[in-house]
Amino acid sequence: MTGKSHLSEQNIQEALASVRVALLEADVPVHVADSFIEQVKAEALGKKVLTSLKPADQFIKIVYDSLTAFLSGGQPAAAGTPFSFQLPATVMLFGLQGSGKTTTIAKMARYIQKQAEKRGKKRQILLASVDFYRPAAVDQLEILAQQVGVLFYRATQKDPVKAALEIQAYAKTNSIELLFLDTAGRFHVDGAMLDELKQLAQAVQPRYKIMVLDAMTGQESLRVAQAFDQAVGYQYALLTKMDSEVRGGAAFSFRYAQKKPILFVGSGEKIDDLEQFYPERVASTILGMGDVVSLAERAQACTKQSEQEAMEKALQRGHLTLQDFANQLGMLDRMGSLSQVMRYVPGLGTQLSPQMLSDGEVTMKRFRAIIGSMTPKERNDHTLLNGARKNRIAKGAGVQVNEINRLLERFEESQQYVKLFKKIGRGNRLFR
Repeated sequence: MTGKSHLSEQNIQEALASVRVALLEADVPVHVADSFIEQVKAEALGKKVLTSLKPADQFIKIVYDSLTAFLSGGQPAAAGTPFSFQLPATVMLFGLQGSGKTTTIAKMARYIQKQAEKRGKKRQILLASVDFYRPAAVDQLEILAQQVGVLFYRATQKDPVKAALEIQAYAKTNSIELLFLDTAGRFHVDGAMLDELKQLAQAVQPRYKIMVLDAMTGQESLRVAQAFDQAVGYQYALLTKMDSEVRGGAAFSFRYAQKKPILFVGSGEKIDDLEQFYPERVASTILGMGDVVSLAERAQACTKQSEQEAMEKALQRGHLTLQDFANQLGMLDRMGSLSQVMRYVPGLGTQLSPQMLSDGEVTMKRFRAIIGSMTPKERNDHTLLNGARKNRIAKGAGVQVNEINRLLERFEESQQYVKLFKKIGRGNRLFR
């Protein structure tokens, strides 16, 4: 497209083919990908190039804007606007067994509680289950409720419908603002499960019905979503396991087939690994452009203010110590696995193999163990590390001396980046 004054069918054909491949790699069905490509092609052909943009840049913008509009259902993107439930409310969640439904309920409770705490409030949230088929399902939810710090109620009734009514009555009596009701699932869609869910919905009349879908099931998730919608009906969807290799294809396919909003996405196994669904961010991920905004938010949520301030000071003075380096590794560890973090980084999410990421995890743990075996004086001045000290540290960390040398090499590389940061940012201006 270089030097072209407009987008033509000839000069965008290769780019369209790349977009189609990106969608198919994200496990979008072929007919859905082809339909989207035709929409983009119709919009791009003959479109005048903006003065400040090159044809290639404008094409990327057309694709990105089309994806964002498609994923948001034509509504303006709601970035920065947290979703909130109307209170009081009963929220009924359902989905297939193995989709992560029970853990997701606890994650949602945690998310709502954190949002309330930011406004200086505390919500009365109750978790309960009518899943009497899966062994220990009720016990699992009780443990998760304790972990999250919300209320839990165990029904005395064993019939799912009667138990649900008992739970709802308890919630009303105790002024519960949000009741999250876990339901039974199966490994496959079957009539008995759908009939039970239909009876539960009719008896409880939940204000919100949320379909939980496993993003890793790919195109199969569409058939599941359609079966549940026809039998039970629901207003929203929640996608789990979005930290996998699917890159948002399940979200794209779901929006194409169901035309329903996606509320949240599960981005990991930890209790805080739940994010609000933002169409523009998923569009970036599908196109392999990363999601730096979500990465920044994740870092913000996983690090203390004092840690952030200490790291800013280290960057401003243009000098890191091994203790600073260890603190960085610790903050990165709290953000999740390397595969989780890397999928947010433009150009890296799909280029690093699982083995490379696994090796990186091992190296990070080894580096932290080595630094932990040093004295405070050595952590603050790595030039003290002579042969005798390295031998002592190696024994303490259970590693070879060459691993210590490898750590020091990586540390010296980090030092160069810090100096570059100071040079570019000129002190405090970098952080304004």
